[in-house]
Amino acid sequence: MSVHLLLSAGRGPQECAWALAQLLRRLEGDATRQDLETHRDHTVPGDRPGTYRSVLVRIEGDDAEAFAASWTGTLCWQAPSPYRTGTGRKNWYVIAQPCQVDIPRTTFTEADVDIVACRTGGPGGQHRNKASTAVRATHRPTGFVVVVDTERQFSLNRRIAIRLLRERIEHGDQVTERAVTTARWRVHDELVRGDPTRIERPEPSDQDPAPQKQTRKRRRSTSPPFTDDSP
Repeated sequence: MSVHLLLSAGRGPQECAWALAQLLRRLEGDATRQDLETHRDHTVPGDRPGTYRSVLVRIEGDDAEAFAASWTGTLCWQAPSPYRTGTGRKNWYVIAQPCQVDIPRTTFTEADVDIVACRTGGPGGQHRNKASTAVRATHRPTGFVVVVDTERQFSLNRRIAIRLLRERIEHGDQVTERAVTTARWRVHDELVRGDPTRIERPEPSDQDPAPQKQTRKRRRSTSPPFTDDSP
């Protein structure tokens, strides 16, 4: 099973792009522990080195869908800003949403088309009204139907009907692809700050090491020992 998860820093500050990079590494580590594979299919870098405005992650494995669900929603990386030491803000938000990437293309074959000869009214002479030269073509997988009676020969109308069905199916695939792309871009504007579904923090090893405790050494006296010279 394969699932795509889109992580986005939205329109947040540069710290959100930094937080996305931290959360991405945390997600990848979590996936490895659960015997899942992750692949960065598409990345948009941030302004700072090693940061990302968005990343499209492909997750593969038996429990990929459940794992993606556990990382879906508003994610919070809780740590001080590495760029602005004066700010007191420590919560940086990222959104993660599953998205569709692979658009199934409709395979068109003439074997899937039902052709029926029919009569149509209108101008064209007595021959058109008496002979079944018009064509009604139905594409069974999609249900698309076209009727062609522009020519006085059945074979020509059939050829036109097949072409129109093919064009309509290709257009439908293009519309679906644009809709999926639009939905994916809409994720960047859906980031809601606050009430995160998941909060992550740096591991102790990722933080600056704590200053070592300094022990005070007892100074050794250099003055001569006291002697009592009194009689």
